[in-house]
Amino acid sequence: MSRRRLGVLLAVAAGALIVDIATKTLAVAQLSDAEPIRLLDGGLFLTLARNTGAAFSMGSNMTIVFTFVMIVVITVIALVARRVRSLPWAIALGLIMGGASGNLVDRLFRSPAPLKGGVVDFLSVFDPWGQVWPIFNLADVFIVSGGILAVTLTISGREIDGTRPRRDAKARKESS
Repeated sequence: MSRRRLGVLLAVAAGALIVDIATKTLAVAQLSDAEPIRLLDGGLFLTLARNTGAAFSMGSNMTIVFTFVMIVVITVIALVARRVRSLPWAIALGLIMGGASGNLVDRLFRSPAPLKGGVVDFLSVFDPWGQVWPIFNLADVFIVSGGILAVTLTISGREIDGTRPRRDAKARKESS
């Protein structure tokens, strides 16, 4: 186990969680009962919404299922974290863990009830009401960014333990 990489993973996750909770708290305080705020010449709007479903508000009656899925994702990352020796993988997994934790906090502690809470969303692209793209939050940004980084690392052949099997095998073959 690389303690440095584990430290990076945990620091990224904690940072993402803190930023997510802070922005959601600010959004609830400033946007409740308020008109959407237009930014970037209409490219971005700040609009408060609650999402009891998954991405794009799908499955709004399955909140408890999504809560347990997030718990499983966070647990799997925690178990895999011991094998992380790659800095990019530590960052990717930290982003996913932090984002999932942020949305999990909402599901556990926000109304209407524990395990059934609505995730606070407040970022809307090109339309104040989510008509162009669904309203989202920074936890979603962290999850998607971490996922894109993880896919990129996988496609490029970077393993979680820092090795590159395709290159390593090719190098061994060439040196024989």
